[in-house]
Amino acid sequence: MILALTNATLACPVGGVTKGNLLVRDGVIGATGIVDIPADATVVDCGGKTVAPGIVDLGVAKVDRAAFRAGGIVRIGLMPDQSPVLDDPGIVQRAALIGKPDLWIHPIAAATRGLAGHDLAEMAICLSAGAKAVGTGKHWIADSGVMRRVFAYARDLDVTVIAHAEDEGLTAGAVATEGETATRLGLPAAPAVAEALAIARDLMLAEDTGARIHIRQVTTAAGFDLIRAAKRRGVAVTCGITPAHLHLSEIAVSDFRSFALLSPPLRADSDRRAALEAIADSTIDVLCSGHEPRGPEEKRLPFTDSSSGMAGAETLLPLALMLVRDERISLERLFALLASNPARVLGLDTGTLEVGKPADLMLFDQQAPWQIVGEEFAAEAGNTPFDGLPVQGRVLRLWKGGREVR
Repeated sequence: MILALTNATLACPVGGVTKGNLLVRDGVIGATGIVDIPADATVVDCGGKTVAPGIVDLGVAKVDRAAFRAGGIVRIGLMPDQSPVLDDPGIVQRAALIGKPDLWIHPIAAATRGLAGHDLAEMAICLSAGAKAVGTGKHWIADSGVMRRVFAYARDLDVTVIAHAEDEGLTAGAVATEGETATRLGLPAAPAVAEALAIARDLMLAEDTGARIHIRQVTTAAGFDLIRAAKRRGVAVTCGITPAHLHLSEIAVSDFRSFALLSPPLRADSDRRAALEAIADSTIDVLCSGHEPRGPEEKRLPFTDSSSGMAGAETLLPLALMLVRDERISLERLFALLASNPARVLGLDTGTLEVGKPADLMLFDQQAPWQIVGEEFAAEAGNTPFDGLPVQGRVLRLWKGGREVR
């Protein structure tokens, strides 16, 4: 029951990057730094490689254990858009239990019944069954009266509302962002302002009710400006983004490549650059994979007929490490984005290497070179817009509660 990780580079969101050992006792972190190793400990020599908190991936569309293991992910916030929808306590409870002990699934309960945006779901009962947040799923609740009641109920329950930010009055039927690329390709498109409109409304309602809101993906310069202003006013808001919206722009769909069809859609390069600035100045709180594996029957179709989504779990770490190598963020800040911040949104006391925290740990090689090849993914499908990209950073070993995940 004692695990010792020796000769490691320790990357902790709150403790910075240090050299030393890490000791695990009975599933929790017992000591870090200069540590005496008990004689009965199982010793893992890390060879100078990096030990960091296991990733908490907030907002995945599907449970995909092999992909999460390969990507260093030990906990997930599961979107309510499941079949059936996570709006019933029995369904929520089953979802929360099916991954243990290797993967802990934290369901995001539907804010409205069937995610239809009309009648409030039984949030309190779903929370008692294991849900850690409530959410609108992949859609925006158009009725402001309903959304205000969602916020008020969530405030009373002391739980975060995870919202999707696109005004569907503008985005219905669209597969791209309005601009030169969509016009040239003849794609049905929506203006980027659809995101800012949705964010502005939801921020005002959250501020009015005193509720906590996490906007799962913010991808436009106007959206980031609204988040910054709200944080300055003291609104309890956090937001996230995927690597795709940091590293790719709408140009990636120029050849009608359906693997680049995402929700929200890829934006103009000016928005991508604004996202990089928002990462650097801490406007963005969470970096998530947006993992949504889709097979050829959903992706090998004409662009407008294919389904949105990407398999992102296995590429989350290496694509995130690009931000560190480009000196946009520090390594400890990276693991705040990947572990401690998403854990905080879900109300979980984990995501750091502090003594007493759960021993959810990842050992990885920051420099290991490899090429992203979707067909070689451990995931259920390899629909990645980064296919063929050379990257660095590989997960070597993973532990959940001090128990190695194999």
